[in-house]
Amino acid sequence: MPITIVDVATRAGVSKTTVSRVLNGKGEVDRRTADRVRAVITDLGYVPNARAVNLARGRTRVVGMLVPALTWPWMGEVLQGAVDVVESEAYGLLLFTCNRGDESMRRFASQVSARSFDGLLVVEPEGTLDYITELHRRGLPVVLVDDRGHQPGFPSVRTTNEAGARSAAAHLLHRGRRRPLVVTGPRRFGCTRERTAGFTEAYAEAGLPVAPDRLVEGDFTFECGRAAVRRLLTDRVDFDAVFAHNDLSAAGALQALRDAGRRVPTDVAVVGFDDLPLAGHTHPPLTSVRQPLREMGAAAARALIGHLAGKPLPDPPTVIPTSLTVRASTGAT
Repeated sequence: MPITIVDVATRAGVSKTTVSRVLNGKGEVDRRTADRVRAVITDLGYVPNARAVNLARGRTRVVGMLVPALTWPWMGEVLQGAVDVVESEAYGLLLFTCNRGDESMRRFASQVSARSFDGLLVVEPEGTLDYITELHRRGLPVVLVDDRGHQPGFPSVRTTNEAGARSAAAHLLHRGRRRPLVVTGPRRFGCTRERTAGFTEAYAEAGLPVAPDRLVEGDFTFECGRAAVRRLLTDRVDFDAVFAHNDLSAAGALQALRDAGRRVPTDVAVVGFDDLPLAGHTHPPLTSVRQPLREMGAAAARALIGHLAGKPLPDPPTVIPTSLTVRASTGAT
């Protein structure tokens, strides 16, 4: 049978409360009694339940993380960055998804009520920002990863979507591409609006405004990139480049161009956004704006755990810049 705190208390001739106080370093316990309790603990080989001890100390040493789903192409990178920091600081991670909609959120809310974690990392599931803001207002430390342009009233880590799109435009302009097709994400996302603005403004400033028929709303999927290119080719809309708002839709665009016999990059250059491992394995390899996804997850976890250790949370958003990774899809050698 495992040794319990009752066994320690009985052998030491003290109450369970006294043993608990010795374990937690709380309360007034005279030195001789504390030494006797510690000797019994050693003699019996008692190992306290880590969760119980941490709860007694008013903390769990667990960080919660709420995400929409693990199927998002870049979610693994963000999660790995957070896990690297959480594990290095000897914390645990309790992961929640919204795969089951309201049922998932009810389960998450029950864990919040049970104080199952000390602080929360969030990649915002759609429609939950008001609830997360309220949790923060009530005192739960929260750090948001990828604020999607929402600018919440609590700490966040984001990247430079607009500047990243501008760098894609500058690269294509430098390659002599004057008529780009833009496959966006859903308009309701702030990152979509920022990427669209950065790219189109750069072309407008070069005297080459992007025509409305070359701006196609997508949904970040492979199929939306493929369908956009197919439709414009069928409609005989002239374009010599594709800027897709993520790598998956860029891969779809590459497939459609290949199916139509268009050469990449000779006929059409293609740029994606995210620079996931996928980008290095398309045919040809994809030039992409690199989102520092792992760094964003790590920075958010570092800020949250630092706060749990007594440091103030950063007030303005932490911004980690994008960069452009050039590959063969735009003519790199």
